[in-house]
Amino acid sequence: MKKLSVEEVKHVAHLARIQVSDEEIESYRTRLGALYEMVDGIHEIEGYSEEMMITPVEEVCSLRKDEVGAMLDGASVLSNAPKTNGKFIEVPVVINE
Repeated sequence: MKKLSVEEVKHVAHLARIQVSDEEIESYRTRLGALYEMVDGIHEIEGYSEEMMITPVEEVCSLRKDEVGAMLDGASVLSNAPKTNGKFIEVPVVINE
């Protein structure tokens, strides 16, 4: 079973934004090493290739062209808004929270 270095465990903890004590680092060295070995085992599966994992279907993505269409009038836009104030659409405050 692979054991990670202390620096590798600290790096993973930093990426996960968690604090780990020295005792936890020792525990995670073995546990994360075992996890990495399991993930590496995927490459040993017969018939596995990285190209297989790009997309589960062989279809080409079909997108429509951007075309200028008719503009919506203000009344129809306001009629579809959940909350309005006169000629404005009201939205929840997200600044200074």
